[in-house]
Amino acid sequence: MKIGLRIFLGYFLIVALAAMLLARVFLAEVKPGVRQAMEDTLVDSANVLAELATDDFLAGRIDGGAFAGRIRALQRRDLGAEIWGFGKRAAQYRVYITDARGIVVFDSSGRDLGKDYSRWNDVYLTLRGRYGARSSPESPDAPNATVMHVAAPIRDVDGRIVGSLTVAKPNRAIEPFIARSQRVVLSWGLLLLGVALAVGVVAAWWLSRQLQGLQRYAGEVTAGERTLPPKSSGEFKALGEALETMRTRLEGKQYVEQYVHTLTHEMKSPLAAIRGSAELLEGAHEGGEGGTAPAMAEADRARFAASIRHQSERLAQMIDKLLALASVEHRQRLENPQPLALDVLIAEAADAARPGLERAGVSCRVMPGDVAPRVLGDAFLMRQALVNLIENAADFSARGGRVEIAVDVDGDGLRIDVRDRGAGIPGYALERVFERFYSLARPDGGSRSSGLGLSFVAEVAALHGGRAALRNRDGGGAVASLWLPVPPPS
Repeated sequence: MKIGLRIFLGYFLIVALAAMLLARVFLAEVKPGVRQAMEDTLVDSANVLAELATDDFLAGRIDGGAFAGRIRALQRRDLGAEIWGFGKRAAQYRVYITDARGIVVFDSSGRDLGKDYSRWNDVYLTLRGRYGARSSPESPDAPNATVMHVAAPIRDVDGRIVGSLTVAKPNRAIEPFIARSQRVVLSWGLLLLGVALAVGVVAAWWLSRQLQGLQRYAGEVTAGERTLPPKSSGEFKALGEALETMRTRLEGKQYVEQYVHTLTHEMKSPLAAIRGSAELLEGAHEGGEGGTAPAMAEADRARFAASIRHQSERLAQMIDKLLALASVEHRQRLENPQPLALDVLIAEAADAARPGLERAGVSCRVMPGDVAPRVLGDAFLMRQALVNLIENAADFSARGGRVEIAVDVDGDGLRIDVRDRGAGIPGYALERVFERFYSLARPDGGSRSSGLGLSFVAEVAALHGGRAALRNRDGGGAVASLWLPVPPPS
């Protein structure tokens, strides 16, 4: 399971549990809260009505007096109220009064007049000077349909409790308000859960994207590709910079170690040739000054001196190309690419390679075409890469041969072909020609090259976002290709 998915699932579990607990708490508190508010209202109502009923109660006319008439008239009143979207047409109060013994002496519903209520909590506690209230089912057949009863004491002029007045109201009267409040709480809870999950998805995606960027960067570095740390911020940016610093230092160490080994190996042959020629020249010089060895012929002396010069030039060329290759290999990107006209670059490269072409007895021709393209890149590096391709083609061409340069459209880029009519590339070498220090014997039997020219071309192509290739040509010879992407029109 990917880390982003793990983080999201963990976050989802935490948010879901928190949302569930909060919803349960809120939903559980809605009903008690509303009923507590209703009880507070009933307490006020009961005490107000108890004060209003005191005169009739003490005068012995509680069931037929003015108070009873007004309470019964309330039952017939059309309230016409609209409470938060709910209509209220009739009062839902039931008022009953008991004497000091708990016997009902007045009942606004008229059903329990004369009954003994002395054992109900509202009456029992109120007659003893305590707060009396209860919640009882409306009927035995509906145990969940309860009615809240709140009582208030009726006192005589001396302050003694002589009766109780109870106000009762069905809890179902407030059920619509409770249900709506619960729906509102549940709706907002679900919305909160959705928003939290959306935030979790975004956070997990962002975190996963940052980690995937670092993973991609590490994979590309492992594969030896040119790449840069992913763009990020905060700790991820610091981590990417730390990885880049570590990569640079490790690559530098490995690069130096590898170059020391390969350079040492490649320099053995020319140094051995130089040392051998120098020893022969020294021996011939000693013999010519009175030693026992015969003096060296002038032709041999010239040949050995030429060998020393040739091997020295080979070493110098190897070092120059090695430095150029090292400077390209360590660049991860072009700092300031400029639009380049390929036809101008090809003409300049052919002119720069002219001395080598003349020594090899090979001509160079730029094939005509309708393409006058421009690419983004470094003019100096591109020119040097083209010079290397032209000189390499000349080295493998027979005297009197011709090197051809052509530019063609290839997909979303341009391909520069440098063609020759030499012996071609052996099959076993086609996959290795771009390796550093890998070279083939020249057709004229001359010494091998430094093996760095085509490596330089491949590095320049990669630095420009392109690629280099070498294949055998139909009818003999080889074709070296340099493919470069064309920037989109601005």
